Amino acid sequence: MNRVVLVRSGEGTVRAHEQDEDGAAVAVTELPRDELAGFVRTREATPVRWVWDDTTRWYPELLDAGVRVERCTDLRLSHAVLRRSPFVDRSLVQSADAPGWAALEPVVPTDPALFALADPADRLDPLAEHARQLAAVAASPHRGRLGLLLAAESSGALVAAEMTHAGLPWRADVHDRLLAELLGPRPVAGHRPAALERLLPEIRAAFRSPELNPDSPPGLLRALQDAGLPVSDTRSWTLEQLEHPGIPPLLEYKKLGRLLAANGWNWLDTWVRDGRFRSYFLPGGVVTGRWASNGGGALSVPLQVRPAAVADEGWRFVVADVAQLEPRVLAGMSADTAMAEAARAQDLYAGMVASGAVATRAEAKVGMLGAMYGGTRGESGRMMPRLTRRYPRAIGLVEEAARAGERGEVVHTLLGRGSPVPTGEWAEQAVELGEPAEEGGSREDRDRHRRAWGRFTRNFVVQGTGAEWALCWLADLRNRLWRLGDGGTVRDRPHLVFFLHDEVLVHTPAELADAVSAEVRLAAAEAGRLLFGGFPVDFPLDVSVVRSWADAG
Repeated sequence: MNRVVLVRSGEGTVRAHEQDEDGAAVAVTELPRDELAGFVRTREATPVRWVWDDTTRWYPELLDAGVRVERCTDLRLSHAVLRRSPFVDRSLVQSADAPGWAALEPVVPTDPALFALADPADRLDPLAEHARQLAAVAASPHRGRLGLLLAAESSGALVAAEMTHAGLPWRADVHDRLLAELLGPRPVAGHRPAALERLLPEIRAAFRSPELNPDSPPGLLRALQDAGLPVSDTRSWTLEQLEHPGIPPLLEYKKLGRLLAANGWNWLDTWVRDGRFRSYFLPGGVVTGRWASNGGGALSVPLQVRPAAVADEGWRFVVADVAQLEPRVLAGMSADTAMAEAARAQDLYAGMVASGAVATRAEAKVGMLGAMYGGTRGESGRMMPRLTRRYPRAIGLVEEAARAGERGEVVHTLLGRGSPVPTGEWAEQAVELGEPAEEGGSREDRDRHRRAWGRFTRNFVVQGTGAEWALCWLADLRNRLWRLGDGGTVRDRPHLVFFLHDEVLVHTPAELADAVSAEVRLAAAEAGRLLFGGFPVDFPLDVSVVRSWADAG
């Protein structure tokens, strides 16, 4: 398959450098910017991989012109992976441009236009960077894994752009009604909603503070302390531990206040346009490879407002999520056959109970979360010896990742994403564990930081590999959905509209909902095969076909 490297050139022109599979030049086409969409549409008729500096700088404009691309290489995302991966001789990706690639940020439509003169991407050389990346992967002893990661990461960028382009169907009238039911009618600017106003006198009376403003953390903390409550902050979790007649109305006030701030009328005015909620998804936005979002809180849409996510007339949502993704990934990456056996159950934790590893589902969940997140005390710590005996390979993998982190080493995911290099005094000094504490507590401080970093690396390997499984799921599902349709643009066929770690929403014509449900499951099985080969670990999905997101099981 040939590649076409797109490079901005001069005043609104583009050079398309076609290369063969070995990277040798085939042809160069120079064309005006306004002819790019037509060029890409024509070239997509035969298999091709587009190579560009950053998907957010190219793909949205193509989508607006009704053009979908099947494959790309996102040099920005690939550079971020390669410069940290222990699978790579990082000297091969070093260059005078390297700091520029590392600093390059994605753009959103509110940012300067695609070909803005001040765009830092224009100071970089995509052709040279692409050559360096190809050389680095080719020289890697794990080129197969690394190549899969880069392809999946770039495909994720295409998915993210398409989800923003299509938008999540959102009924502003339903959202407004939900807010009115919970908060009261929309207030005049600068005033509290009626529900908050009703709670205010009760809160002030309970704390004997007639001027108390619960929205002011310093004032609220002072009122709580004046009431004799032993608190040092005003977080809801802290307040839930207290006994006082003012606490229940205060907690209700804070809950409604969070809804107002995060998804109230201002959110509705800002993020919902033309019947769609459009946020900006950022693949690789977290160091583990998980996604982040820019604007609208797309990755934390609360249950209270999900009834406003309503499929178009004649369409449905297919909502799918995988149960206990990270423990299943841990079973696969460690090749722990006993844990894989437990993972054959729809509920992995129930499978652990059935195997005799633990007595109850609660013990299984607490123990596994402790193993993956470093909970070695209390109930999770009590479970660890049992889990270690039953699942030695799985527990051994996360324990070794924790010890490596404590030694200041880089750990990696299954496909080769590397953890950040730790910083700080503890990481710079070779201090043997178990030595007597130094005077002044500096040794204790270093040990605390070391253990904290070990907890991070323990989870990094599992969460990061889970993110890789999800990327492969998305990449395969995206193409399966396209093949279900017939003609039209991305929005005319079944298409992804939401993704959160282990959950996807597909917007589909109602008559294709069953076919979409089948493809979602097939894509999940394919993701497992891509990562773990023939190792028998299952990724069962909960799949619902619904008109409203809130109705998903």
